[in-house]
Amino acid sequence: MASSNRKASGPWGPLLFLLAAAGLIYLVVQGAAGGGVMSSIIEEETDPLSDSVRQYEEEVEKYAAEEGIEGRTEVLLALMMQESGGRGEDPMQASESYCGEVGCIEDPEVSIRQGVSYFATTLEKADGDVKLALQAYNFGAGFIDYVMNRGGEYTQELAISFSAEKYEELKDTGEYSCIREEAEQYDACYGDIYYVDAVLDYYEEEGDV
Repeated sequence: MASSNRKASGPWGPLLFLLAAAGLIYLVVQGAAGGGVMSSIIEEETDPLSDSVRQYEEEVEKYAAEEGIEGRTEVLLALMMQESGGRGEDPMQASESYCGEVGCIEDPEVSIRQGVSYFATTLEKADGDVKLALQAYNFGAGFIDYVMNRGGEYTQELAISFSAEKYEELKDTGEYSCIREEAEQYDACYGDIYYVDAVLDYYEEEGDV
């Protein structure tokens, strides 16, 4: 019986064993060398930011450094991902803070420069509270004053109450409608009350923002 099993394995048995061993050694060497091809594939699959956003990483870093917030590059890229996914001529959706109306920016670099500058301004006004600065990027800087008069720290509840108040004030203009169905129960249809969470879903840095 033993000799029958050896015969059944045929001449391919040793070759298949050697190929499997060589493959295992390759993966171990690649892992020791810092990841190699396999690591790159895994990184691509897990990066929450699209290639369209990543292509602007150097520009974001450049303008973040000019504004003194170079440590916030990944937050800014996450913000861009939420705003546009890196698509279009205004990937930071910064036109309103630039000229007061939608659609006046037609150059991605102008958009990035303005978006980074506006975020830096809101971050400074928010005393470094990144969540407050992010929500103010969506609501407008008036949200910071609203929060400062109510404890001085961003909360989801304050985002909802601010949105509801602004919507009550502006709903007759017909310019606003709920971005999310979840906001309808609060009549909080001014801006995006879940903007902070949406941006941070694309943020993978360690530690709190």
